Amino acid sequence: MKKGLVSTFLVLTVSAGALAAEFGSRGGPEPVNIDAVAQALQQDPYDMELLISYGTSKGGSAGHLALSIRDKASGDEFVHSANFYADRSEAHARGVYNAELMTRIPKMEYLFRTSSSLGETASFGLDFGEIYKRSVLGIRVYGVPEREKAELEAFFRELNADFQRQATDTRYHSGEVRYGYLDLNCAKTIGSAFRYGAGYARLEVLNGPYFSWRLLKKALRANIPTEMALKIMREWQARGYAMDVVLYRKYAASSYMDPHDEEPVAFKDLPNRFPSVLSRDFRRESGRYEDYDNLFAAYLFYNLGKYRVSLDPASQRLQLEQLKAPMPYALAEAWAKKHAKTDHLKLQRGLPEPLQGRPVEE
Repeated sequence: MKKGLVSTFLVLTVSAGALAAEFGSRGGPEPVNIDAVAQALQQDPYDMELLISYGTSKGGSAGHLALSIRDKASGDEFVHSANFYADRSEAHARGVYNAELMTRIPKMEYLFRTSSSLGETASFGLDFGEIYKRSVLGIRVYGVPEREKAELEAFFRELNADFQRQATDTRYHSGEVRYGYLDLNCAKTIGSAFRYGAGYARLEVLNGPYFSWRLLKKALRANIPTEMALKIMREWQARGYAMDVVLYRKYAASSYMDPHDEEPVAFKDLPNRFPSVLSRDFRRESGRYEDYDNLFAAYLFYNLGKYRVSLDPASQRLQLEQLKAPMPYALAEAWAKKHAKTDHLKLQRGLPEPLQGRPVEE
């Protein structure tokens, strides 16, 4: 009887702790219609989705790049994402999830869940619950052969196997196989999967010097998430694959602070910046980007836009909005180039005229 009372007390204590977590925080309540929104989006027969997370630092934040692959038979979608903590550093030796270089996470968990299938050491806002920390752009692609998806999955398994055995100087990377912000980062792992796994021989994946005495030199040779996404999209266009875009908007009211950060800041107070290319915009602390390449990317994603998913703070439910019919890629690219060129010149000259292009956030 006494043992039963203790067990009941522990269950009640755990339950009370779970209920105490705020909405939009780790372990807190989740939107009740996650599965319904997933099913609605899956009415479209897309095969994969490049997921570009917005930047959370000042200036031209580069953000993060991951790839979601959809299983044709089951409809399950898993996100493959480079693990920032798999760098073998002493700082990341304990208290974080570092067992794999490439994590494989259910897409709805990656975007909207507040608990992780990876366990207690997974990072909220990074490994799961991305939209509580920042917006995410999803570039969905149609018509991908099953063989290509299987080759991508196989390459991610190869990456993890090489990470586990501490391999060096592989066919896709110079130096040790471990996460490196300016070396084997999120953009390089995804790009390498397409180049070396799926046979995208023309896809440029930069391989900067492993030993570099200047950080700037390495930065100039780093793979940037948005730039890599645009390269992959051009390859998809050449293969005749169709594309559209979903904007998963940041939930702007999360008071959660990541304890791993040197100076923890509530998610709601973090910048939520369009993921920048390597450009002069990296020096801009805030405000609208002015660089041609950033304008082009923002306009292209808008032209391809089809849906927006937002989390309503009042109802605590996800809202799925169909924005418009996406343009075919060739037309979307042509209009984005034209408007980016015109608007870049206006911004550089400080002209008061309205801009012609529309960024994806609008």
